[in-house]
Amino acid sequence: MLLRLPYLTLTSVFTFIRLLPMSDVDKNIEILTLRHQLAVLRRQVDKPSLTRSDRAFLAALLHRLPRPQLRQLHLIVSPDTVLRWHRDLLRRHHAKVSRPKRPGRPPTVRGIQAVILRLAGENPNWGYRRIHGELAALGITIVPSTVWKILKAHGIEPAPQRDQQTWADFLRGQAHAILAADFYETRTLTGARLYVFAVIEHATRRVHILSATAHPTADWTTQLARSLVMDLKDAAVTMKYLIRERDGRYTRAFDNVFEDEGIAIVKTGIRVPRMNAIMERWVRSCRAELLDRTLVLNQAHLLHALREYGSGSTAAHSARRSPPGTGDPSTTATRTTRAIPSRHDQPEDHPTPTRQRDSTGGTPARAGPTAGDTAAAGAGRARGHESGRYGRRSSSCRRRPSTGRGRRR
Repeated sequence: MLLRLPYLTLTSVFTFIRLLPMSDVDKNIEILTLRHQLAVLRRQVDKPSLTRSDRAFLAALLHRLPRPQLRQLHLIVSPDTVLRWHRDLLRRHHAKVSRPKRPGRPPTVRGIQAVILRLAGENPNWGYRRIHGELAALGITIVPSTVWKILKAHGIEPAPQRDQQTWADFLRGQAHAILAADFYETRTLTGARLYVFAVIEHATRRVHILSATAHPTADWTTQLARSLVMDLKDAAVTMKYLIRERDGRYTRAFDNVFEDEGIAIVKTGIRVPRMNAIMERWVRSCRAELLDRTLVLNQAHLLHALREYGSGSTAAHSARRSPPGTGDPSTTATRTTRAIPSRHDQPEDHPTPTRQRDSTGGTPARAGPTAGDTAAAGAGRARGHESGRYGRRSSSCRRRPSTGRGRRR
């Protein structure tokens, strides 16, 4: 119909142009001829079938003629039929214009959706019916099912699931006051086993490599706890929680050292490493990026390498939190700039070197390499730790099972 109706209109225009130069006598003769042919066809065809295009075309031509004049014309249909075709044509046109562009109910105004999402975000324990009641108090008329559909479309869980506090939410809310401790072991070049005791601050990711020994005892662990508490006091750092595993090396005396300073002990569940996920992630990254790639000579070499690696990881975390040129100097500055002596791994008759804390509050660096070498090494370790801690490691960084043969270096 879309193509036939314009075709009929175009042919009628050309026919009308052809009739303009004809005289009235010629036109009358042609009209009489056409009427006779139409009478012959009406005798042979009882009820002719017309398409929708034919009906629309005839209705558009004849709708302006009055009904008495239509009755005098020789048509294949009655005048009432032509008028009915014209009414149907107007009705379809009106229905097409009045039809909405989007079927179904109109969407909710964006302003109302924004209010619903804000109420759900600021009040996690409110369900969709409570939010509907608050909207009614504000004079916004909307049904409860619409509130539920808006919350579901934006991925907001029901109130009981939004209101409960998970372990991850607890860690994020209390990160500035949480310490996490862990033991992990490594092997030296001669095959000796050394146990390393490390503590990490959740807020700054600052790692304290306290010491390493081949035979960790309860007295040794308690003394390291006292040294850590003294370092925290000197740096004016206030902590409230210490997360540790259920290990026999953490004795009651170890816990009393922290409890006397107002630091509560939080024990992880049995075989639940995710409760101490930040410390476990750092240990895994340290193994893959440092210990598995380094031949450790002795205890002093191990502590020096670990503290250099810890300072690089702390600098990388500080750079992510405060991009260059945009950070606040008051937040990125060191907590204290005084020299702190090492209390953990130096014999009594050995002179204790002084170490200066860096600008990020990281683990102090010992004297030895030049400033340029240390900065380059720290930057390289920071990039490696960035990919190891927060991203998926490549296959070359994963530990491979031991085959019993020496690894080629």
